[in-house]
Amino acid sequence: MGIKCCWYYDSPIGKLFIGEEDGAVVRLDFEGGNKAEAMQEFELRETVLIRRAGKQLKEYFAEKRQEFDLPLVFEGTDFQRKVWGALLTIPYGETRSYGEIAAQVGNPKAARAVGMANNRNPIAIICPCHRVIGADGSLVGFGGGLPTKQFLLDLEAGG
Repeated sequence: MGIKCCWYYDSPIGKLFIGEEDGAVVRLDFEGGNKAEAMQEFELRETVLIRRAGKQLKEYFAEKRQEFDLPLVFEGTDFQRKVWGALLTIPYGETRSYGEIAAQVGNPKAARAVGMANNRNPIAIICPCHRVIGADGSLVGFGGGLPTKQFLLDLEAGG
């Protein structure tokens, strides 16, 4: 394992923490988010990749970017990585239910486990866990809070 570096960027939803290790983005979290304790493992240093990620996030918030082009590495269980991989297939401006993601990863009865994997997503926004909603269309849980989830969904809906 290499050196873990991180930097903070201001965004319309508050400060975002971007973490890199070995040339890949490994974290994107909200300041004070439920994963904040993991940030202590990182050296505060803005790298070329982190700067690139920050620029792409700025473009995303300015509605000039719909897809991110960054190397990502996810640490988690096989099931979690399958869920996070499925999240990456949800197109900009669209949503999926927890049940739909469970079916996509080959375990249609695992909607609750998908929710737990979503909760542990280490790379928010870029791996769009905000695009997963309840079967009835309701917003359900989000590490950045439901107002942030609504903001991101509204942003992607064009307003």
